Amino acid sequence: MSEYIDEVKKLVREEAQKYGLKILPRGKNSFSLMKGGQVYMTIRDTGDNVEISFQGQKYLYDKFYTKPEHLAQVVFNVLEAQHREIKEES
Repeated sequence: MSEYIDEVKKLVREEAQKYGLKILPRGKNSFSLMKGGQVYMTIRDTGDNVEISFQGQKYLYDKFYTKPEHLAQVVFNVLEAQHREIKEES
């Protein structure tokens, strides 16, 4: 696994568990967050960029400007926002 993706995975693991998500490695340069057997989000190292796939959309982040801890914070923000949205609908 790329060093960048490995670091992001370590940072995201604990937070993902709080939301019932599991990490599934997807080759050497990507992993997915899974919930109930379905892919929730995929994070992939594409060389100079990191790509997050979420709800049918792809978001690119430049690795030079986006450190692993910053990308992990993006994932945390998405998880929290989705959790709040689901809570409000209930």
